[in-house]
Amino acid sequence: MIRSGKAMGPRALTFYGDGIPSLKGREIKGRLIVIEGSDGSGRSTQVDLIMAKLESEGHAVATTGLKRSELIGKGILTAKQKLPLGKKTLTLFYAADFADQLEHKIIPALEAGYIVLADRYIYTLIARSTVRGTSRKWSNDLFGFTMKPDLVFYLDVDPGELFHRVFQKYAGLDYYESGADLGLSDDLYDSFVIYQRMMAKEFKAMEKKYGLVPIDANRPVAEVNADLQGRIDRFLHDGV
Repeated sequence: MIRSGKAMGPRALTFYGDGIPSLKGREIKGRLIVIEGSDGSGRSTQVDLIMAKLESEGHAVATTGLKRSELIGKGILTAKQKLPLGKKTLTLFYAADFADQLEHKIIPALEAGYIVLADRYIYTLIARSTVRGTSRKWSNDLFGFTMKPDLVFYLDVDPGELFHRVFQKYAGLDYYESGADLGLSDDLYDSFVIYQRMMAKEFKAMEKKYGLVPIDANRPVAEVNADLQGRIDRFLHDGV
């Protein structure tokens, strides 16, 4: 059984741009909540915790994220191994991945009344593209097919702390997540920190346009979760 609240009534789909023609006019009962942030920010952990709590309260919950399209998800992983890619090529791969998920996974779940938790959305893709020299307008236009989420949280972590978290977890750094393709520095640590600061700047620039809510994720996991869950509960129950 799905609990209902003031924020859970049916509504029409709204898009950032022209949207997907076949989806226009369709109505959804569920809600889309996005958790954004860099690798090491605790996104996936928070998505798991939020999902567990919402399900315990009787909500039907689905999750989504980058590279999860059955159509092209594996293709992205293969493409990333063929370094380097053109600055727009990878973004176009991710856009195709996202469009497929939106039409065949996210929208159907929302129509069925699910709360969909997204472990990253288009904002990471726009930020990555922008720091690599692509205009914001090009990225905004490209992702005009995406629907507007109900809530978007950005987990903000100091780049130095991110480095230690990522290295501790993976014993290495992702080529793109460390900005290695940009030639920022010969030093791996410096390159990572510079790149993450550039990404943080882009997320800051998107706060007003896309309604991103920054969350201090330098704090312990439990504190961050209490902050996020409190905001989500208020929205689901009171619409604020």
